[in-house]
Amino acid sequence: MQNPQALADLQDRLDSISHGPSIMESLPRPVRRRINALRNLQVKSTHIEAKFYEEVHELERKYAFLYQPLFDKRKDIVSGNLEPTDEECEWHSDHEDENELSENLKSKVSVEEKEKEKKDEEASDENMKGIPDFWLTIFRSVDMLSDMLQEHDEPILKHLQDIKVIFSEAKQPMSFTLEFHFEPNTYFNNTVLTKVYKMKSEPEPDDPFSFEGPEIVDCEGCDIDWKKGKDVTVKTIKKKQKHKGRGTVRTVTKQVPNDSFFNFFNPIKVSSDGELDEDSEFTLATDFEIGHFFRERIVPRAVLYFTGEAQEDDESDQDDDDEEEEEVEEGECDNKVCLNLLSEEESVFCGYNN
Repeated sequence: MQNPQALADLQDRLDSISHGPSIMESLPRPVRRRINALRNLQVKSTHIEAKFYEEVHELERKYAFLYQPLFDKRKDIVSGNLEPTDEECEWHSDHEDENELSENLKSKVSVEEKEKEKKDEEASDENMKGIPDFWLTIFRSVDMLSDMLQEHDEPILKHLQDIKVIFSEAKQPMSFTLEFHFEPNTYFNNTVLTKVYKMKSEPEPDDPFSFEGPEIVDCEGCDIDWKKGKDVTVKTIKKKQKHKGRGTVRTVTKQVPNDSFFNFFNPIKVSSDGELDEDSEFTLATDFEIGHFFRERIVPRAVLYFTGEAQEDDESDQDDDDEEEEEVEEGECDNKVCLNLLSEEESVFCGYNN
């Protein structure tokens, strides 16, 4: 590798592969036959992988059943239907210790101030039920959800009591349903709003190597039974129209779509041929991402998104990913042969640093 001419020849050979015929075309026929045999093995491997994910889905269904009593208790505490015991409320936090007043400072607080604070707390506690605005706070805190949230949505989401993930039954096509449970309110008659995400976990016959596990392929919302004048997904506008013949002007009132989180329950329909324009594809992909985020992150770890601890973990993970990317970009050429990746299939030796 220290021979410059050898390095130049190697570079020319790699360049000819990357810019000339494909790797398969450059191989001898017997080798191409064996590569095709390996391809067939790879196809069989993807089908085994698909079976693996089907069994993972069954495990998710099993453990969802075990999680549900905990989530039901969370709902009862959030809504104020259950008051946890003192033992259940014990939680040690280093941050709380840091924020506690020192014993010396506490001793300086007058008895009168203590009594006043106690009375204020008792009065406040009597009026407080459960954990107010639990889910709304989560919506506000998570960027992916806050981007969908409008000011007129917030009073409605104050009535949101729980979000559940329901997995499809055994032997049924793979899917999951998000259920948004609301207390009775002045906005709509529904007590539950649903969003079904249909999934596929099998390789495409014409492109089996693109298989990377289960993927969401379609979704269905639900009809919201809005009470009169309360539909936040539409707005009323007035438009003046001039009669061509008489020249008279009249004012026409009509409803047009309005930005709202509740458009989430009226997703874009995927046509039978699967053809969508670029904007629709982006909107649908974003919808799928949000549905997956509810299922994998928000519902299982709701309290951590309420407190902000989950966001800190997400940001930390993102920082780690960014650092790894920077390390790959910088590379390591300290008196070693460095391999710089040009693509997934092509590479070139850059030789010694000196």
